[in-house]
Amino acid sequence: MNSPTEASAAGQAVYSKRILSIYDIWVLGISNSLIWKCRTKTILNWMNQSLTANHLDVGVGTGYYLDHCAFPDSNVRLGLLDLNPNSLAAAASRASRYTPETYQADILQPLPDQPQGFDSASLNYLLHCLPGDLSSKSTLFDHLNQWLNPGAIISGSTILAEGIPRSLPARKLMHFYNEKKIFTNSADSRDELLSQLQSRYTDVELKVTGCVALFRARYTPSTTN
Repeated sequence: MNSPTEASAAGQAVYSKRILSIYDIWVLGISNSLIWKCRTKTILNWMNQSLTANHLDVGVGTGYYLDHCAFPDSNVRLGLLDLNPNSLAAAASRASRYTPETYQADILQPLPDQPQGFDSASLNYLLHCLPGDLSSKSTLFDHLNQWLNPGAIISGSTILAEGIPRSLPARKLMHFYNEKKIFTNSADSRDELLSQLQSRYTDVELKVTGCVALFRARYTPSTTN
């Protein structure tokens, strides 16, 4: 494991075994549909379009998406990367049929060398939980790229706060989460996310559904920084 920052360690600490036991119901079931206005099925379908059989999931949550996604091949190499050991254990259990490789690390810090790169990576509901503004926490992409093969596809989702219509329940819940440091996204906007992706990747796609940005991009080292 690399050395996590104090802010990163504090941000992931909320995901205890008890919280993870209700996460799918509260976040994926209720919040996505009724508050963030982006159904979990929409996020899953977006992820499915970018999967390869050599895949890395970053910020694994409970492993719901890995349990329900459609890999293009039955012979899957799956990597799980997360700072929280509870999340890693939960996701590894749900995806046990793939015999996943697990990596406990802070994505905001440089990662250890990875001798065998990945052809795709997913980052669902990770960015809005990380400390800092989008400019600073987008360094995660630079660290992630070191584990990707040329031409790899990244895809993900994150909850935005700026420049999007938000219902009163969405504003109140987002404010509460930011006060508790569960979220750090009060300045996260579509335009800034797009800028950060375009500075690092090609074939960038970004669309907003409700409060959620869905993004996809290709890692092409010869033409990106």
